[in-house]
Amino acid sequence: MIDKTEIKKTTGLVWFGNDLRIHDNEVLSTAIKNHKKVIGVYCIDPTLFLKNEFGFNKMDVFRTKFLLETLEDLQQQLIQLNISLLVFKNTPDNKIMDICKTYQIECIYKQKEWTNDEVNSLKTVKKTIPEEIKVHEIYNQFLYHPNDINIDIENIPPVFSNLRKKLEKYNFIRPEVHIDKLTTDNLVNESTKIPSLEDLGFEEVTSNSKTAFPFHGGESEGLKRLHNYFFETKKLGFYKKTRNGLIGTDYSSKFSPWLANGSLSARTIYWNVKKFEEDEIKNQSTYWLIFELIWRDYFKYISLKHGNNIFKIGGILNKNYSWSSNKKIIQNWINGKTKDDFVNANMIELKRTGWMSNRGRQNVASYFAKELTLDWRIGAAYFESKLLDYDVHSNFGNWMYVSGVGNDPRDRKFNTQLQAERYDPAHLFRNRWLQQTLF
Repeated sequence: MIDKTEIKKTTGLVWFGNDLRIHDNEVLSTAIKNHKKVIGVYCIDPTLFLKNEFGFNKMDVFRTKFLLETLEDLQQQLIQLNISLLVFKNTPDNKIMDICKTYQIECIYKQKEWTNDEVNSLKTVKKTIPEEIKVHEIYNQFLYHPNDINIDIENIPPVFSNLRKKLEKYNFIRPEVHIDKLTTDNLVNESTKIPSLEDLGFEEVTSNSKTAFPFHGGESEGLKRLHNYFFETKKLGFYKKTRNGLIGTDYSSKFSPWLANGSLSARTIYWNVKKFEEDEIKNQSTYWLIFELIWRDYFKYISLKHGNNIFKIGGILNKNYSWSSNKKIIQNWINGKTKDDFVNANMIELKRTGWMSNRGRQNVASYFAKELTLDWRIGAAYFESKLLDYDVHSNFGNWMYVSGVGNDPRDRKFNTQLQAERYDPAHLFRNRWLQQTLF
């Protein structure tokens, strides 16, 4: 237990990760409640821009741009609370110790993570700081909080519908947490500049006019999108009918990039759905959006249960398939040069925009693993590099699912041509990305 009478006189450090928001941020709220002063820090780890074992940058330009926009917004939002956010282009172990010394930090607060890179990062930081500095890890990314669900993690059901039914029967979602404003003397004299794309080794990139995701990063933009989709256009009321669309901004909510880096919380979305149901309409569409949030929780619980097995070639089922790693075939898939025009159109969209619809992702991943029989981890690594809404749990969980090494009890293979006929019957999507332009 934290001795609040003593600790309230001290300074706490919020080490931001994928929780880049001020609304409904339990990590930030806890630090503010427990300390007289609070400072925020975010480290842009240069190793994110290095090639991984499969030859891709862990974070390519679109994800990076969205992150930088998010950090700029977070810095401004925190200033409104009189909290300084220090942003460094450095590894956490190289900066956090310095901050702890400079500002006499007593406790560090961060979002609880459990996957390999994040765990190793924390271990490395702990080796650099004195033992008396306590690190408090707080679950901050679920809809259904792990401490509330009344299911032991090792007993998480392997099939989604079984977990969903248990959660829905339980039916308890915590209210959003409130963030208190501090006094102006909490601000520190030190200031840092958020790096540019160029600083991180990228050329500036502009939004593709064809993209289905023309939005910017940051909590302000995420909340704006939520308000527009729910209460201005009321598109939420039609979500179930349109969610498998391929063209345009409003066929789906598009919340996933903000959810992925934590600039929107699942609870904020949930409670706004409930407000919409109260003010406008409650129907299958409103339920279906919550349904998708439960899917998101599901993959987090699966990774919490299985740990680093989600990164192994045999997946959580330890299946022994014969996978190929043919470089030419992989490059053809990446560049939209396969024999399948629907797959090609989706892959070109991803390459040029950092976005792909959920329908597209299922098809291209199934084609990669089941048709081309390529090592699914390579496809997952490419998605990690490119997707604006990359989330380690959803990405590897979904790739395992469609590749036959995860949680799909039926081990399905998508018929991409039938899918194209159903979801792109007039070839509008395929023509959009496959037609050659003059310039």
